[in-house]
Amino acid sequence: MTAQPPKKQAFVRELLGRSDYAIIGEIVEPGSRVLDLGCGEGELLEWLAANKGVQARGVEMSSARAQRAIARGVSVFQGDIDEALADYPDQAFDYAILSQTLQETVYPRKVLHGMVRVGRRAIVAFPNFAHWAVRASFLRSGRAPNTKAFPYAWYESPNIHFLTVQDFEELAAMEGLTVERRFFLSGHRKVKALPNLRAEVAVYLVRG
Repeated sequence: MTAQPPKKQAFVRELLGRSDYAIIGEIVEPGSRVLDLGCGEGELLEWLAANKGVQARGVEMSSARAQRAIARGVSVFQGDIDEALADYPDQAFDYAILSQTLQETVYPRKVLHGMVRVGRRAIVAFPNFAHWAVRASFLRSGRAPNTKAFPYAWYESPNIHFLTVQDFEELAAMEGLTVERRFFLSGHRKVKALPNLRAEVAVYLVRG
C-alpha cells in the first residue's frame, strides 16, 4: 500500500491584509463588546462592527489615526494605552484586543493586567522575536535584526520590548492568566511544532 503524503497545514486567510486579524475575526463572537487598544485607523473595529455586529470601542495614541478611525464611524478615544485602561470599569467588555502593539507599550505587564480586568477575555497578538529569521539576522550581521516582522532600523523602531513566545508563556503563568487558545503563524500557515523558533506571529486568547 502506497503511503499517503503528509497533509499540509491549514492555510490561514488574511483579513485586511493581516493573518492575525483573520484569527481575531474568528475568535470574536457576534454581538460582543470589544475594546481595541492601539486600534490605528480603526479598520479592524470597522470590520468587526460590520460583520460581527460588535459594540466597538478603540484607543489610539496618534491623534491623526484616531481622527481617521472616527471618520470611519468607529468610536475611538485618543490617548495612551498604558494609562487609558484605568478609565474603564471592571468587565466592561467581552474582549480587550491588543494586536501587535504589546511590544510598543511602556509597561506591558500593567497593560495585560488592565486588559483582563476590563475584559472578560483578552486577545494578544505579537511578533515573535525568537523566530529563526530574526536569530539568523543577528548571527549574520551582528546588528539589530532587520526582517519582515521587524523592518525598522533600531533608532526608528516603535518597539520598546522584544518578547518571544516563550517569554509570553512564562509571563502568563507568572501572572496566573489562563490561556484558552493559542495560535502560531508563519505567513499564511499555522505553526504546530517549535513555535518559539518557527512562528513569526503569536495570537493568544487569555483570561484572568
